Amino acid sequence: MGLALIRKPGKLPAATLSHTYSVEYGNDTLEMHADSFEGMDSPRVLIVDDVLATGGTAGAAAELIKSAGGVPVGLAVLIELAALNGRKTLSDVAVRLVLNY
Repeated sequence: MGLALIRKPGKLPAATLSHTYSVEYGNDTLEMHADSFEGMDSPRVLIVDDVLATGGTAGAAAELIKSAGGVPVGLAVLIELAALNGRKTLSDVAVRLVLNY
């Protein structure tokens, strides 16, 4: 078991992979360490985020995980803003919402 951080550009200290995605006001980018899954064979990854709104950030995180060799298996969130339909967006990237308080 491990932890792979996904952050805004320029926040991580080593070589990174990045993924740019559309948001309601333009584009945004996320990064993760390029060696996050080094030595692992298709690691299963649970995405943990504080808020699910439109699903853009969680969807981008899933794509970034895939590009690094991981398999996103679910999303745990603390708050869901249901009116923004983030679940619908996530169904397109095959990430299952597993926890919602």
